[in-house]
Amino acid sequence: MFEQPFEWILAIITLAVGAGVAILVMFLLNKNKTTSAQKSAKGIIKDAEIKAERIVKNAEIDAKQAAFEARQQADNDVRVRKGEIAALEQNLSLKEKAFAQREAALSQKENTLDRKSESLDARIHSYEVKEEELDKKIDSIIAELEKVSGLSVKEAHDEIMARVESKMAVEIAAYIKNQEDEAKATAEAKATDLLSLACAKYAQDVTTERTVSVVALPSDEMKGRIIGREGRNIHALETQLGVDLVVDDTPEVITVSCFDPIRREIARRTLEHLVKDGRIQPGRIEEVVAKCKKEVEESTQKYGEEACFKLGLPRINRELVNYIGRLHYRTSYGQNGLDHSMEVAYLTGIMAAELGLDQSLAKRAGLLHDIGKAIDFEMEGSHVELGSKLARKYGEPDVVINAIESHHGDYPAKYIISNLVHAADTLSAARPGARSETLETYIKRIEQLETIAKEFDGVQQAYSLQAGREIRIMVIPEKINDSQAVVLAQQVKDKIESEMTYPGQIKVSVIREYRAVETAK
Repeated sequence: MFEQPFEWILAIITLAVGAGVAILVMFLLNKNKTTSAQKSAKGIIKDAEIKAERIVKNAEIDAKQAAFEARQQADNDVRVRKGEIAALEQNLSLKEKAFAQREAALSQKENTLDRKSESLDARIHSYEVKEEELDKKIDSIIAELEKVSGLSVKEAHDEIMARVESKMAVEIAAYIKNQEDEAKATAEAKATDLLSLACAKYAQDVTTERTVSVVALPSDEMKGRIIGREGRNIHALETQLGVDLVVDDTPEVITVSCFDPIRREIARRTLEHLVKDGRIQPGRIEEVVAKCKKEVEESTQKYGEEACFKLGLPRINRELVNYIGRLHYRTSYGQNGLDHSMEVAYLTGIMAAELGLDQSLAKRAGLLHDIGKAIDFEMEGSHVELGSKLARKYGEPDVVINAIESHHGDYPAKYIISNLVHAADTLSAARPGARSETLETYIKRIEQLETIAKEFDGVQQAYSLQAGREIRIMVIPEKINDSQAVVLAQQVKDKIESEMTYPGQIKVSVIREYRAVETAK
């Protein structure tokens, strides 16, 4: 009974001892592990400290190196900046010296001007004193003259001016009349003979042309074919030719209208060819237009060469010859441009031969006087300016250039041939039937002519005669005397020349008629 509790106690003691041994063993084992871990940690910490020390040393070295480099860069920047500042200081110093010198010079000039100003002020003061003294003397003299004459200053001035004006008007009119009579006596006979001889030696039929071309059609059915479906044919024609085609009620006729004579001629030929061929469609139209353009270019060159050959003018630039040929398609008031230029060339050559001048050069000037009209419809400027530029471009002589510039009076004539060209141009344009103008233009020119004459004081009535080639002016005899009538004719002539554009010449006649009428009772 007592053996079991003992066994239990022994077992418990054994268990306790075992547990204690186990705890001791575990304690010893943990202690060994802790010691080992501590040793390992110490080693790791030591290595870390060594590495950290190395890193710190390397960082200190890098920092020192960066600081050294930054210090060197800063020193360089400071050195460069100091150099720039030194240069700026030097420039400022030079400028300050220059400003100082300029200020000294200005100060010196200012002093000189002050001295001169004082001197001028003194002179002006002395002149003012003298002027006051003279004014007083003049006033006293005028007062004495007014007492003696019985007239005021204004009345005396008006009287003197009236007498001088009357006397000078008479003298001027008499001088003009004498000069005109003398010039007419010496020059009119010679000029008349020369011009009549030139006209007699050259005679040519007059033809007039228009700025429209008319193409005859075989039938009115052809109009529809030219117009085409929805107007595509006529649209193609007008687009490629650059003209206006007028299809109206006129039977079997279509009209080509265009200010460009070359385009109008190409259009006329194109239409005639298409009508003859019968195939009218956009593709065919393009082919025919190209062909007709080439034909017109060839014919233009041919017309120019023929004109030069007829006049016997060699050595003219080939391009300039082409421009001469283009005048064949140009008209002025219905007069063919090339025919007019050749006519002027013939007339100028005849007059030059009579005067013993270079006939070939005169013909050349006459032929080229209107050369600007070959391009005036496609370039800005008058035909005189354009012709002068063309002549200079192709190396024409100064005589020819001056003849071109002066044949309408835009520039003074420097050579006798220039005057001959002007006279020949007037003769060619003024021949009866040579030129035509529209009714509206004609009426406007006549009205302008009469209006100019009526603007002058003392004119009672003015009448335009001979299609605007003469203006007769009736004056009031009580206001205009014979001498003043001569002056009036000169003034009207000058105003007509400055304000009007007209072919040929205009004769100005001033008529003064005084009638004394009494009735006996």
